[in-house]
Amino acid sequence: MLSSPNLIVVTGPTATGKTAFAAHLAYRLNGEIISADSRQVYRGMDLATGKDISDYIVEGQNIPFHLVDIMDPGYEYNVFEFQQDFLNTYQKIKSGNKIPVLCGGTGMYVESVLKGYKLIQVPQSKSLRSELSEKSTDALIRILESFKVPHNKTDTSDRKRLVKAIEIQTYYRDHPEIDMDFPKITSVTFGIYFERQVIRQRITERLRARLDAGMAEEVRALLGKGLTPDQLKFYGLEYRYLTQYIIGEIKYEEMFRLLNTAIHQFAKRQMTWFRRMEKQGIKIHWIKGDLPMEEKIAVALAQIKQ
Repeated sequence: MLSSPNLIVVTGPTATGKTAFAAHLAYRLNGEIISADSRQVYRGMDLATGKDISDYIVEGQNIPFHLVDIMDPGYEYNVFEFQQDFLNTYQKIKSGNKIPVLCGGTGMYVESVLKGYKLIQVPQSKSLRSELSEKSTDALIRILESFKVPHNKTDTSDRKRLVKAIEIQTYYRDHPEIDMDFPKITSVTFGIYFERQVIRQRITERLRARLDAGMAEEVRALLGKGLTPDQLKFYGLEYRYLTQYIIGEIKYEEMFRLLNTAIHQFAKRQMTWFRRMEKQGIKIHWIKGDLPMEEKIAVALAQIKQ
């Protein structure tokens, strides 16, 4: 490597032991963890999101972690807010002469940092949307292309995305004072993986353990605090199927079967996302999850020091 990394990234699919590995690595590097998990930001949503706080204790030492338990359930946290929170936390950790370790399996969050696209919260323009609604799809595509900036090809796949993309580019054009610079980050990214059959087994065993530990009761408590079933279903697989079970839409056995299958499919989608990141130029150093922790750390440290 040409320069020392100022960010370590640990990612990979669900049920691979990312957090424990990241904490051990942070312990060795005098680092602090920044969570890149879209659901662990919520207070009181612990078992279903895999918020294993004990993983942050290494050799009796508490490894500092950030962006966990920062929002109340019911709020819809997004990638724009994550990126702002990440940048603030990253700078604070760096100013304390420590190494930030970004850890999580939410691919969009990880990618938003590694690609360095600074996101801006663009307000909706009713007048612009009204004007654009009268134009053909081809005309909208020509308008977007007139900005002469790279854009996601999927922006042209439907009118809604086209209009939003034009709205964003118009806002940027009309507000040249906006700071679009992203800090220069030199990163090393590690991914923890197991063979597919092992991942499936780990997911099933973990699901049973979390149900035994009271995951359904956790969802009941959230419903008891006033969250609606529809609000809870927004937060992903466990909340969707457990809510259906608790309100009587499905039986326990069906809930377990459907949820277990859905998590397996989710892990597969995560790997597809990471493979796409690699194809787009993001280097991920994959480490076998079944190696002893010290061997995994040794592999990572050797790569970091290159």
